Amino acid sequence: MSELLALNQLPLFPLNTVLYPGGSLQLQIFEVRYLDLMGKCHKTGAPFGVVALTQGSEMRRPDPDAPSGDGFANEEFVDIGTLATITEFSSPQPGLMVLRCTAGERFRIARRNRLKHGLWVADVQALPADVPTPVPGDLQLVSQALRNLMESLQARGVALPMLPPFRLDDCGWVANRWCELLQLPPEHKQSLMQLDNPLLRLELVDDFLSRAGISG
Repeated sequence: MSELLALNQLPLFPLNTVLYPGGSLQLQIFEVRYLDLMGKCHKTGAPFGVVALTQGSEMRRPDPDAPSGDGFANEEFVDIGTLATITEFSSPQPGLMVLRCTAGERFRIARRNRLKHGLWVADVQALPADVPTPVPGDLQLVSQALRNLMESLQARGVALPMLPPFRLDDCGWVANRWCELLQLPPEHKQSLMQLDNPLLRLELVDDFLSRAGISG
């Protein structure tokens, strides 16, 4: 998808997480507002948008005094999210879906609308993908630390939390994978995801890792 492409009425999934391009997301779906949506996305291969919540919860909660006026607690979320496409789908029992999704490009919300049954849709504009940027010499330790972690997990028979191809020589890929792994405040994760400069994102990750004694 080109950076100029706009998507109209993109269904949104507000979550208490920040999804990074190239990442993986596992979901268990049981809310009525999402079951039909995910079934259609699986059948058609259409993406949906993941956006980080700033107010409210992932599950709709009754609130008769809600400012939304529909008897449910208000939901607020960020304007920049990430496209997700279902790559694995199962329905172990009626009313339950187990999904694995792959993250695509980032997008910016131009207009949002909540439908009567609680599903959010939005008109969005795709944002440019990270420009491939080689990891410079002074940040090689950040890449090496990620490689060491991956090798340690594999040696213990633990499934890797990241998907191939493993681009350990690319600033954006290395930064994104560390951002997924690190215990950072949600607002920090969102700020890092929104950065258009992958080198700067990796430099900020390096600062955090150095303070944590992981690299540097």
